[in-house]
Amino acid sequence: MSRSPRTSRTLRRRTALLALPAAALLALVPGTASAYPGRVAGDVVTHDPSMIRTSSGQYLLYATGGGITSKTSGDRTTFSNGADAFSSRPGWWRNYSSVPEAWAPDISYHGGKYLMYYSVSTFGSKTSAIGLATSSTGRPGSWTDQGTVHTSNSSSDFNAIDPNLFVNDDGKWWLSFGSWSTGIKMIRIDPSTGKPLASDTTRYSLASRPTGTKAVEAPFIVKRGGYYYLFASYDTCCNGTSSTYKVKVGRASGVTGPYRDKNGVDLMNNGGTPVLESHGNVIGPGGQSILKDTDGDVIVYHYYDRNANGTPKLGINRLNWSSGWPVAY
Repeated sequence: MSRSPRTSRTLRRRTALLALPAAALLALVPGTASAYPGRVAGDVVTHDPSMIRTSSGQYLLYATGGGITSKTSGDRTTFSNGADAFSSRPGWWRNYSSVPEAWAPDISYHGGKYLMYYSVSTFGSKTSAIGLATSSTGRPGSWTDQGTVHTSNSSSDFNAIDPNLFVNDDGKWWLSFGSWSTGIKMIRIDPSTGKPLASDTTRYSLASRPTGTKAVEAPFIVKRGGYYYLFASYDTCCNGTSSTYKVKVGRASGVTGPYRDKNGVDLMNNGGTPVLESHGNVIGPGGQSILKDTDGDVIVYHYYDRNANGTPKLGINRLNWSSGWPVAY
């Protein structure tokens, strides 16, 4: 298919930018939270993506929708749609969603197997559940469902959605999750089961917005340079070109917090340093995950493309940590 001169110029410019050193590229970005997504091609319509690189070098991406939608890529640039993780959806899903479908998967590899935490709910409801599936290959159709991990209901002060597993240097497993209400929560996980640790039932609070909108969700935790960094999505998702979603971050010296932003404001008190915000045709970036790849960290997320009537698309950017804070480029 032929391209217009303007489109060709844009592609050449973006390709040239990606070839620049990080320091030079950051200098060209108009604001620390206004990086344009790196070039991706193929099947790029997605929502709440989580991606892993296998030992063979292939990228597996899972995302919200159906029985958990999937994509694959050999180069982190061109993606192809695959089958759903579950060819047959677990029966318990109907207790939390009449559709039923799963949201916001989180894929990782530990102890010789792939683990995928995910959520089942309906929009705006706190009757929700976090589930767990395991696989020896990570491929669609290979997943064995392990049932529910954590649940919430209409009277809960939290919402059991958007899970993220973090395995600490000391071998302890932690699951962060949550949205709106009283914000982001965390619990201990038993590495032998992938379920809550019976000997420690504490539910920690990591981020909240006690005044104004309660909208903070989709946590993701990494440890870099001696600090724990909590990424989260703020404001309103899923409204296409009117979405106000954005990604913010805070850091802490301990995994359970307190997490503070670059200005020292606690994430439990409306804090958060911007990482990705709306600009140009990029609307409502969020639903993020972080992949530690062979060439450094990348942030994987969705955004609504203003130039495509708000279609949710895959965004991938590298992260620069030289300032002690993640900057997307």
